[in-house]
Amino acid sequence: MANTPTLSNAQASNRLASLAPFSLQAETRPIHFVFQYSRHSREPHPVVVKSAGVHESTTGEERIMAIISMRQMLEAGVHFGHQTHRWNPRMKRFIFGERNGIYIIDLEQTLDRVDTAYKYVRDMVANGGTILFIGTKKQAQDPIKFFSEKCGMSHVNERWLGGMLTNFDTISKRVNKMQEYERMGTSGEFEVMPKKEALLISRELEKLQKNLSGIRSMSKLPTAVFIIDTVKEHIAVTEANKLGIPVIAIVDTNVNPDLVQFPIPGNDDAIRANELMSRMICEAVIEGQFIAEKTSGRASAAAASAAPVTRTAEEQAAFDASQDAARAAATAAQAERDARVASAGETKSEG
Repeated sequence: MANTPTLSNAQASNRLASLAPFSLQAETRPIHFVFQYSRHSREPHPVVVKSAGVHESTTGEERIMAIISMRQMLEAGVHFGHQTHRWNPRMKRFIFGERNGIYIIDLEQTLDRVDTAYKYVRDMVANGGTILFIGTKKQAQDPIKFFSEKCGMSHVNERWLGGMLTNFDTISKRVNKMQEYERMGTSGEFEVMPKKEALLISRELEKLQKNLSGIRSMSKLPTAVFIIDTVKEHIAVTEANKLGIPVIAIVDTNVNPDLVQFPIPGNDDAIRANELMSRMICEAVIEGQFIAEKTSGRASAAAASAAPVTRTAEEQAAFDASQDAARAAATAAQAERDARVASAGETKSEG
């Protein structure tokens, strides 16, 4: 990532003062910033060089965010929107203000939306749900693939094929075809085929792997989808809404948030911002899987303790014999107690 020389201390101080209303509300000690330009950001953004003993804990009015902190979002450039002439009026409620022709997103609302999305994904996965990661723009391809594979979920990061959700049966057949071609290549069947036929199948296999390898393990429709850039992925948003699948998405200042059930206001054009949000969804999935594992483990233990015990014929005979011996011993002990009571009564009457 190419960076221009950093600004001078005076320029940095002036710039920091202009950013203060939305960047330093949560800090309790002074922080030293430099400003860098990134080709993935629309504005120079502050990068922490040295924090004088500053921790993520904030003032009493601020909550301690264990998921994503205000500092992380500022460093990733999540607060930068599009230019003021490229905006959707429906995003007005998520916009904090304007700086140098760039809309600034209200990160307080982003924190709230992140918390809501995290809890939803965690609980959904804990109840056996799945989520599909979607992001085909260059800034989103690597984060989508990395974090979806890290949490064991499916993803689409090359090209969204129309009907991936609404025509899932046909897409599943294409996935099966890809897996069949892969089996043929592994078993060496391509080597005994005519060269032309093997070449055509190999080319088709490469195309299928490029577009469908991310959903090879998706045997059914996802419970929810996570999308980066709903403008570029408008077909995926439309299909999800048509099927009633909840959409979790990063909404920049140029999109319509009303099409998204769980909108997260933020910059969808910066790689670091996309990585931050993808990591948040990944961690929610991992936590949900952990909860599901613990819950199923307790349920299995309870079921095992309540299940009837099965024995072989020899074990059943030994068990019956032990039960008979126990009953005989109990009967003898009771007879002995009765005899003692009777003898004690006779002695008392004679006295």
